[in-house]
Amino acid sequence: MVAQLGEKYSLPLRTSFSNTRGFFIQMKLEGGVLPGGKLPEDFIKKNNYGFTTVDLMKMNDHCEEALKDIFHMSYVVVSRLMSDVCEHIHCLYKLSDAVSMLDMLLSLAHACTVSDYVRPEFTDTLAIKQGRHPILERISGQQQISNDIYISEGSNFVIITGPNMSGKSTYLKQVALCQIMAQIGSFLPAEYASVRIADQIFTRIGVDDDFETNSSTFMVEMKEVSYIIHNASAKSLIIIDELGRGTSPEEGIGICHSVCEFLINLKAFTLFATHFLELCQLQTLYPNVENQHMQVQHVRTEDGRDRVVYTYQLSRGQSEERNYGIRAAEITNFPSDIIEEAKTVAAKINQKLWHYSDPDTVKQRAVYRQATRLLQTARNSRLDPESLRQYLKGLKRRYEAELQSATESVENEE
Repeated sequence: MVAQLGEKYSLPLRTSFSNTRGFFIQMKLEGGVLPGGKLPEDFIKKNNYGFTTVDLMKMNDHCEEALKDIFHMSYVVVSRLMSDVCEHIHCLYKLSDAVSMLDMLLSLAHACTVSDYVRPEFTDTLAIKQGRHPILERISGQQQISNDIYISEGSNFVIITGPNMSGKSTYLKQVALCQIMAQIGSFLPAEYASVRIADQIFTRIGVDDDFETNSSTFMVEMKEVSYIIHNASAKSLIIIDELGRGTSPEEGIGICHSVCEFLINLKAFTLFATHFLELCQLQTLYPNVENQHMQVQHVRTEDGRDRVVYTYQLSRGQSEERNYGIRAAEITNFPSDIIEEAKTVAAKINQKLWHYSDPDTVKQRAVYRQATRLLQTARNSRLDPESLRQYLKGLKRRYEAELQSATESVENEE
């Protein structure tokens, strides 16, 4: 129709469309078409003319009616299709479940094929030799520092100390990830892995406040720990990272000590990372508590300053590092007079810390651990009689050495 109008009036007409106007006619402004080749002075020059006709308006109305019919027909068809699909929706759910399971199994198979993973055993002990963080290993693309993990009925509560940025939180997350991977059927990034099936995994990691419930950082901590206390069992895995930082040191230590004693008696496998070195004294009170720490090295720089090098290696015993928070502050260019004053005050406080081991407690601890080793041997040993006899002799020698070492350490403290 537009072409016919163009021929009829010898005008350069073309068809255009917009969502608001529908179809309309456009004409490119050319001087030869206009009377005298110019627009009247009252008009402002534009590139194109746009207009319509009565017939074109009728055609637009027909198009809108046709579109409405199409939309209605489409809605009817789709509604019928949805009704038919809903009758068999359980098949689609099963299909999606099967596809997602296949995808997960393929991903786990691919991960253990291209990486150095090992098949875990399921026993009553969480023991992982040279374990690595599975996500960190993939992200960095480099060989990661590996650490051992050992938690048993004889040492089910592990206190981890160490400086800031030494790797405590990463290690805790690594343990939780390995536990989850093992229980969903995956191989683990380690040389050897033995896992105890946990009925639940509880974590308290990170420091955040909650604006929605008007809860401070400390209140959020207390809510999370309260949930753990009321729901954890002896078969649970509990991971707590630096509890009690949102209040005063005295209250923080008191709360941490009480929570630790409750979890120690609960017998759940627990990893407890803290900067409160006073909690390390729990090892002298309870035989199932184990102190471990992240090692660091001290290097003297060219300008004579002491620099801390993080090894990210976990070792037995509590951290001997002091004032590592002050060292971290030094890195941020704190004024030297503030740093020196902080060191003086910290030294006075450290002198008041209680460090004493009771001889009877030390002996009970050695006996308890020996009994636990014997119990584990009776449950899980697959050795022949002669090998078992040699292993038991080794346990006896180890027990005597631990007892002698513990007695000497107590005498040295006295």
